[in-house]
Amino acid sequence: MFLSVLALVMATGTARAEEAPSVLTLNQTGLEGAGPKVAILADAVSAPLDWRLTDARGLVVATGRTRVFGDDAASGQHIHQIDFSDVRQVGQGYRLTVGDKASRPFDLKAAPDGRLARAALSFFYQQRSGVPIEAALVERPDLARPAGHHPDRATCFNLADPRGQVWPGCDYSLDVSGGWYDAGDQGKYVVNGGISVWTLVNAYERARLLKRPRALAAVADGDLAVPERGNGVPDILDEARFELEFLLAMQVPEGKSLEVPLGVQSGRDGKGGPGHYVLTRIDAGGLVHQRVGDAHWTGLPTAPADDHVTRYLYYPTTAASLNLAAVAAQAARVWRDIDGAFADRCLAAARRAFAAAQRHPDILAQVEFTGSGGYGDPHVADELYWAAAELYATTGEAAYLAVLRASPYFSGEQGTGDISWGSVATAGALTLALVPDRLDGADRDRVRARLLALADGYVADEGKTGYHLPYAPASYPWGSNAAILNRAIVLGMAYDWTGNAVYRSAVVDAADYVLGRNPLDRSFVTGFGARPMRNPHHRFWARQADARYPAPPSGVLSGGPNSSAMTDMVAKEMKGGCAPQTCWADDLRAYTMNEVTINWNAPLAWVALWLDDTAP
Repeated sequence: MFLSVLALVMATGTARAEEAPSVLTLNQTGLEGAGPKVAILADAVSAPLDWRLTDARGLVVATGRTRVFGDDAASGQHIHQIDFSDVRQVGQGYRLTVGDKASRPFDLKAAPDGRLARAALSFFYQQRSGVPIEAALVERPDLARPAGHHPDRATCFNLADPRGQVWPGCDYSLDVSGGWYDAGDQGKYVVNGGISVWTLVNAYERARLLKRPRALAAVADGDLAVPERGNGVPDILDEARFELEFLLAMQVPEGKSLEVPLGVQSGRDGKGGPGHYVLTRIDAGGLVHQRVGDAHWTGLPTAPADDHVTRYLYYPTTAASLNLAAVAAQAARVWRDIDGAFADRCLAAARRAFAAAQRHPDILAQVEFTGSGGYGDPHVADELYWAAAELYATTGEAAYLAVLRASPYFSGEQGTGDISWGSVATAGALTLALVPDRLDGADRDRVRARLLALADGYVADEGKTGYHLPYAPASYPWGSNAAILNRAIVLGMAYDWTGNAVYRSAVVDAADYVLGRNPLDRSFVTGFGARPMRNPHHRFWARQADARYPAPPSGVLSGGPNSSAMTDMVAKEMKGGCAPQTCWADDLRAYTMNEVTINWNAPLAWVALWLDDTAP
């Protein structure tokens, strides 16, 4: 309905033989005609090499010499870099050649087409729980499916956990229908949902506050394929609200008491095994349950409607409560002129969650249960800063400013760090730097200055990496592609504030990497590029396991190379034998390397929208 025929062909052509990888790599979806253009050559020669660029007629339009980066630890290759940004003539069928090595034909594009942004956002509709996925709203009929977990009503976990501790449960159940399935499994998690909602809503709020008509038009009512189109609300907000309604439903009702783990375990069991957690009964009203999920892991594949395992709420945590406080406060601000009643409901929930988290500041997600991810987080000072920032940006109330001023993230004693589900301080800083008329000028300048310093560090990392990435860790973590794209969000905002082209070039570099300019010559986004990822770890998009299930839709981001937590059966066989950027496999079983999640697709959508908006 909204994707091109090319995307449809790519998405359905999973049975075709895959092209061989190339040692001369670049963004497989093409490059901006008026933007930066970098290609990478893996070649053992230590001296600069001659390169030439030819057009579709075979005529040479540019020549030059490679820049020798040398040995690159991240890729395990000897790297040459080719910068041909001076070529600005748009057209199709360009090809780079170095000696007997040639790139695939590629395009220099005159203007963005919006395909990647729309496909990345469609991911969220297709992860919806509790509603049928309609054939009219997806790119292929086989992607339609019946509603899963409808209704999704659950009570608190009241069985024995893997340590043998029996949990007491609770005297209520909640209807938590709706929301997005988190990843390749069918659990739903507040801490992952929170940062994902923030990212989508921030993309809209940035466009509105900075008066970016192109960006606003890209997510306007009727532009995305969602059931709510035509309701007068920007479609990106309709999608975010679907998850927000679930997050609001996860809040503990007033007057309810629960037993939660506080402090440390009570020792060992006397037989050499781990002991139990000390459970303390508290007034839990206003806190937020960490997650809802199955009592045990379902098999691969399993369609959501076929998942009949009993589901449970798992105990509330401080981090989950502060996540709701942050995104509900953000929503109250953004929806104020769209739906005042919803904005009021969000703000009331945010205040309750924040107050409850202040009463109970140390309920951590420290217990592993089967059937859903733990999302353990031993530090919640960043969540407190984020929630206070969002509440202050929305209300201007002195109480929230006082919490901000007491935070080491606000004073600068502690850096806000990279954005992830477990590291959210930078999200709060970006809101404080973006939303006008809250902080006084000096404080706002300081917040922005620290964010620009963070962006400068990301730019500096480009010189440390052969593939010219704003990311240079010693080893690649789980979800490395999202880590790169989350850095691109900070770089994008730095460009918005300064107009400094070096920041925008770094965002382009991040996108180029995930779309093919990497040592695997792989587009990590389904349906995009000559060698796209095809077999994500996902219980429904599981054609690799069972031909009765569909291949994935276009626009789904793989977690990417992971050299630090290689625990699945595929990764275990690769461990010790791959450079960090090459520890990856396009395999359904490779959940540590090739899973897909809402908090990874959210920065992909943000970056795609931003690049389209700022394209020269």
